[in-house]
Amino acid sequence: MKGKRVSESSVIMAQKMNPQDANPAGNVHGGVIMRLIDIAGGVVAMRHGRSNAVTASIDRLSFHHPVYVGDLVTLKASLSMVGRSSMEVGVRVEAENIITGEVRHTASAYLTYVSLDEKGRPKEVPPLILETEEERRRNLEAKARKELRLLEKRNEEHYQGSGFSSALSKQDYRKIE
Repeated sequence: MKGKRVSESSVIMAQKMNPQDANPAGNVHGGVIMRLIDIAGGVVAMRHGRSNAVTASIDRLSFHHPVYVGDLVTLKASLSMVGRSSMEVGVRVEAENIITGEVRHTASAYLTYVSLDEKGRPKEVPPLILETEEERRRNLEAKARKELRLLEKRNEEHYQGSGFSSALSKQDYRKIE
């Protein structure tokens, strides 16, 4: 399968924030930003795999500054890494005060998507061609995040198999009451 460059699937989206996106104080709800992040990331994954893609996980979603009604929110999304059928997409969110021109980095997230075939099964995606030092750095960081996710998954499976759960059990809830 022929590889694809990061730039072939990268996306920049912009949307002005309106009163229905916010609380009475004018702060845009985090869920609105999360939805936009998932849309931008999903478009990147679909463009790379040229197929439907589903969100498998959201990793390290960080809100740095609030977004306000009237701000122009810009999302910059691009691939960090691809596996056989999975893809990690990094999304940077910026908010611009349209009146003053001030731009703030408001959020960052890494999401993993899985490409699906017509029957809803994982579908192989093209390898990623890394052209710049930044793309290579982001790819190395993505591989480290993947290792952490796999370690967390193994730990979770270990505790579930042993009868111990990191979540509170019914007995724990009774003790709290």
